[in-house]
Amino acid sequence: SFPVLQALHDVHGPVALVHFDAHSDTWADSEGRIDHGTMFWHAAKQGLVDPAASIQVGMRTLNPEDHGYRVLDARWLHAHGVDACIAAIRELHDALPIYVTFDIDFLDPAFAPGTGTPVVGGFTTHDALQLVRGLAGLEIVGMDVVEVSPPFDHADITALAGASVAQELLAAHASRFPDR
Repeated sequence: SFPVLQALHDVHGPVALVHFDAHSDTWADSEGRIDHGTMFWHAAKQGLVDPAASIQVGMRTLNPEDHGYRVLDARWLHAHGVDACIAAIRELHDALPIYVTFDIDFLDPAFAPGTGTPVVGGFTTHDALQLVRGLAGLEIVGMDVVEVSPPFDHADITALAGASVAQELLAAHASRFPDR
């Protein structure tokens, strides 16, 4: 995600981040190491994303520092539901273009076993597809689906889930252009 955010910043300036994941990926690292656990901390510090216009959804590991991001953790999403989450995402995004990143471990390992850092207590594939469909019409300028790991996958369950999420992300992006 990080190099894509750098490229998008060159075109759009800061973007809003919609981040579906079991982990915040905002661990502070002042030594400059950019990896799958620190990238959104660096993105905020470098002004690639505007944390105040961004939202992280589904976290199941605790990072006590939110770094200005709005965090709707797994407990919140399980308690309030998909529709409330979509409403929260949509209310944040009226000014900036959006980058959507979907880490496959947002899904419960029962629905996506093929990932490197699975965390129980996640979400169904149905939940994920509904959430992504709820982004239709927003100004999505970039997206990714990350951390699908075929060696850990069983019967291609995770690959199928990742491909389905990617397809819905593309459809959400395309929904902005109804005449094309």
